[in-house]
Amino acid sequence: CDYQRFQRTMFNLKCPLVFRSLKLQRFIVWPMIFARNLRYNRKNTWLKTVNRSISFVDSTPLRVCRNQRILIHKTFEGLAECGKCSMGWFFGFKLHLIINDKGEILNFMFTPGNVDDREPLKQGKFLENIKGKLCADKGYIGQALFGNLFLDGIQLVTKVKDNMKNSLMSIADKILLRKRVLIETINDELKSIAQIEHSRHRSFNNFIANSLSAIAQHTAFLKRSPPLT
Repeated sequence: CDYQRFQRTMFNLKCPLVFRSLKLQRFIVWPMIFARNLRYNRKNTWLKTVNRSISFVDSTPLRVCRNQRILIHKTFEGLAECGKCSMGWFFGFKLHLIINDKGEILNFMFTPGNVDDREPLKQGKFLENIKGKLCADKGYIGQALFGNLFLDGIQLVTKVKDNMKNSLMSIADKILLRKRVLIETINDELKSIAQIEHSRHRSFNNFIANSLSAIAQHTAFLKRSPPLT
């Protein structure tokens, strides 16, 4: 197919060595692969990332500078915002991910750091083709959100906060919540391996190119795990 010919052209021995340098792979090769990803994913012929009625959603902070440099940071002035996560305060953006039970990325969204984790779930585009159970952490708890998602055929499964009344939960849902480590692992791989988070950006376009390249790199070399049963 076209993608296989494209892949051979970029990575075989006939390709100039300059294209194998880290910088060109980062900002030229991977954005091209990401564009191919979108094209073939829509046709469902390359990456068969389908929803298997079990999905996981989570957000992770993308810091653009240290907290000590927030007041003097100029690159993302008016774009990045201060937010708070489980690790404390940060300045930057948030990456919201939805994956299936095989670890395949179904959708993603970038928001400023001060945006609530539940806001992307209120947008129809972010939940396109998502059905069945959607497992999340306690930050996604909301009675109105649960009702709206249920009307769209999505069951939001979360743990219960300590100050909330205990509710009945099936054994299957409790096991699914333990499998949330899958999406947390993907967030860690995007940061530690694909380097989606760093403080060396010089423009917003550079931030977007770096982020899309990291997601494309993770998607292209994803070692798919067996589906949850």
